[in-house]
Amino acid sequence: MIRITGAAADAVKGEFVYFWYYFSVQFTQIVWYWIFGMALGSLISVFGKEKIHRLFTAMGKKRFGAAGVVPASLLGIASPLCMYGTIPIAASFAEKGMEEDWIAAFMMSSILLNPQLLFYSAALGPAALVIRFVICFLCGAAAGLLVRFFFKERSFFRFTGFKEPENRDTDPNPLMRFLKNFFRNFRATGLYFLMGVVLSALFQRYVPQEAAAALFGGNLRGFGVLMAAAIGVPLYVCGGGTIPLLMTWLENGMGMGSAAAFMITGPATKITNLGAVKIVLGMKNYVLYLAFAVLFALASGLVIELVPKFG
Repeated sequence: MIRITGAAADAVKGEFVYFWYYFSVQFTQIVWYWIFGMALGSLISVFGKEKIHRLFTAMGKKRFGAAGVVPASLLGIASPLCMYGTIPIAASFAEKGMEEDWIAAFMMSSILLNPQLLFYSAALGPAALVIRFVICFLCGAAAGLLVRFFFKERSFFRFTGFKEPENRDTDPNPLMRFLKNFFRNFRATGLYFLMGVVLSALFQRYVPQEAAAALFGGNLRGFGVLMAAAIGVPLYVCGGGTIPLLMTWLENGMGMGSAAAFMITGPATKITNLGAVKIVLGMKNYVLYLAFAVLFALASGLVIELVPKFG
């Protein structure tokens, strides 16, 4: 067994003190957003999920045309389901005759954002919160319009063998339904949240602010957006876990456009989401989906960087 003594022990202790300081500061700044975000997600999941899906189903009886992608994208953001929960719901919408462009808008925005993640994002500040909501909504609407105009004569989705997911919130006591859902939410996101805070603390301690600014572009705005979009592909595992990192990066020189690009490519290319999406799209449309997500992320980031307030 190796024992560290003397100056080496003092150095290790000093590093731990520094790390604990950064960790505790970051944790206290963001933990309440995480807790209240989970509470909001559970409330909507238990008491509002079915109403949201009934409202979307009712849209099928209206003649909105291309404009239907607007409410469809908004309802996708409002839906609290993960991607594997959204696909069977979307399949049931298709069985009821829902327009595929509306389904595409609903699914795309649902992949990118949900009420819980939206509340988490408030920790990044009002500007980032509004930008995240707007770009995710626009991404969903754009996906719907592209499906409408380029897949008029053929089907975009392959919904086969999917059944509507079983409702796990069945306890007769409303409070118990909420608490059980909240606990499932905690188990699903808790580890990733802590990992995000740990990585953020390590980044703050060992990565100079100048290096962070250079990584995300500095004066080269397009380079920063490209780097953020690329980093979002392998790094994004859980939305709540990336909020601490984004907070640190923004404080250390990341542009808002770069953050926007990361917010799109991250959830759009998350491994679990990709596996689910590939099932219902097939290889050709799956490649189109990836190209669309990356290009939309880059375009959004570059446009935001051109705004003087954010650039």
